[in-house]
Amino acid sequence: MIARGDLDTLLRGRILTFYDGGQSEFYRDGRYTYTYANEGGTAYGYWDITADSTVCLRFVHGAARCDYYVRDADRLVLITEGGDRFPIRARDG
Repeated sequence: MIARGDLDTLLRGRILTFYDGGQSEFYRDGRYTYTYANEGGTAYGYWDITADSTVCLRFVHGAARCDYYVRDADRLVLITEGGDRFPIRARDG
């Protein structure tokens, strides 16, 4: 697992692009968007990092979840609350 401060540096003000083309944007002010690949729409919400380095998302439509980010060799990987793994293809910002 990545330490809280390091994780904040990795995410805040950045866009993460997944291999399917979807993008997570972590705004500096705590806003969050996920834009689905192939013009599939955008989900809006807010993000924060808990003391145990969990990244929690609260979407404006009412859903919420907390995920982990880990390093696997040179790659950043999102592990969802449900256990699904999504490698990050690129980090911009």
